[in-house]
Amino acid sequence: MRVYLHDYAGHPFQVQLARALAERGHTVRHGYSSTNQTPHGALARRDEDAVGFEPDPIALSNPVEKYKSSLRGLFARRRKEKEYGALLVDRVRKFQPDVVLAANTPLDALAPLQQWCVENDIRFVNWLQDLISVAAHRLLRRRIPVLGEFAGRFYLGMEQRILRDSDAIVVITSDFQATLTDWGVDPARVHVVENWAPLNEVPVRPKKNGWSEAFDLAEKQVLLYSGTLGMKHNPELLLNLALRWKDDDSVRVVAITEGIGGDWLRAKKTEHNLEGLVILPYQPFEEFPDVLASADVLVAILEPDAGVFSVPSKVLTYLCAGRAILLAVPPENLAARIVARNKAGIVVPPTAPTAFVHEAAKLLDNVEKRDAASRNARAYAEATFDIEQITDRFERILSIS
Repeated sequence: MRVYLHDYAGHPFQVQLARALAERGHTVRHGYSSTNQTPHGALARRDEDAVGFEPDPIALSNPVEKYKSSLRGLFARRRKEKEYGALLVDRVRKFQPDVVLAANTPLDALAPLQQWCVENDIRFVNWLQDLISVAAHRLLRRRIPVLGEFAGRFYLGMEQRILRDSDAIVVITSDFQATLTDWGVDPARVHVVENWAPLNEVPVRPKKNGWSEAFDLAEKQVLLYSGTLGMKHNPELLLNLALRWKDDDSVRVVAITEGIGGDWLRAKKTEHNLEGLVILPYQPFEEFPDVLASADVLVAILEPDAGVFSVPSKVLTYLCAGRAILLAVPPENLAARIVARNKAGIVVPPTAPTAFVHEAAKLLDNVEKRDAASRNARAYAEATFDIEQITDRFERILSIS
């Protein structure tokens, strides 16, 4: 098959799938936004890549401004995402695929892509990572009185139409199925494939390594967060950790992030004189195993209203790294269920900041508990993240006529 796999975010596991499909003889273009402000996987072509694999970076003249909550900001973002959609359709048109697999794509870019596929009789598979419109509706009606409600409903209608018109839908958790059925999506076209992380690219590494030594973390107890800090996250939870150990030089709270959340943390670091709060930009993917290995506890957070409809991919990467995990996410979220069920760390509700700090302290104080959680995390990843079996499933979904 000729497959155009588009992942707006440029995540590690989507590009791993693109490479795996190419290794099986398919011709695969892997499109992604090169101007999107988010951690990226190993997106550049490697010498050992199959001949059929080709990265396809798509760049805007300037990044989309995601976090402006005004009506003007909403329209500006929509214009940029429609511009991105036009670029994406042009790339797909030139490639002439048999099938398009689209993930993490803004709705204003996804709609024209799907329309082009329908008009040209190209199979369209929607890899549903998040119900974008549900989150947008909640945020918009809260931040933009009256008009936010109408804008949110507009996107709800758009996403519902896209899903109903998709040839197949891959959802990352069965928790999506009830909502899709309510939206009129044929259950026979819905396939559940849980997300994963590239196990071979995130090996377990020692805490003392070149990266941890470069940032003076090798001899410290480290609570580390890596990833986006946006609308679905509360950076105040990380601030609370830094405040708790403000006077303890043996502990570091590390936030590897960019954008609005990182800017907020930098201001608070200065305001409270938090020497133990280390804020860094996104690190190269090749160094990521050493970055995660520097942690004693890996941290992830998600807002309460994200519910079951957003599974933080960073948690899956954390599992590969073999470190204890501290989650502040809704307990019904799949990531929370995985960590709790496999005893890979501690889960607290995102509405319980005191408990979050308390559980962090317990993990730092209990080496045996941390070590057990670390072993359990890696064991789950090794038992679950088999790229060959995952590729088998996607091959079947992509080729269904």
